[in-house]
Amino acid sequence: MRVSLPGGFLVATTNDLRRYPRFNPPQPTFSAWQSANQRYVSRVGNLGLGGLFIRTPEPPPLGTLIQLLLDTSEGEIRARAEVKSTRRKEGMGVKIVAMQQDDRARFARWLKRLSHPPNPG
Repeated sequence: MRVSLPGGFLVATTNDLRRYPRFNPPQPTFSAWQSANQRYVSRVGNLGLGGLFIRTPEPPPLGTLIQLLLDTSEGEIRARAEVKSTRRKEGMGVKIVAMQQDDRARFARWLKRLSHPPNPG
């Protein structure tokens, strides 16, 4: 279970086994992704250092490895991920399994910005 706080920050409760907190992007965020036989651009539902939820009507099977590309305010972020959960007609939860050091640094900076949105006014 997760509790949503202002700014899109999601806090894990004791029932959530995630290693990292998840964030809802403040604006529509899209990821280009591909597996061996699929290539799509899909909306990101939520994300954290360990993975993300990608909205897609027909996710690939569990265990499928995919290549990800996120275009963020910090620059492009590339990663390899494994499909860990699927919800038909909704999307898939993926775990990041490989990422270059510079991509990981950009991803961490971007997530830090998402967790500390600028104060209005």
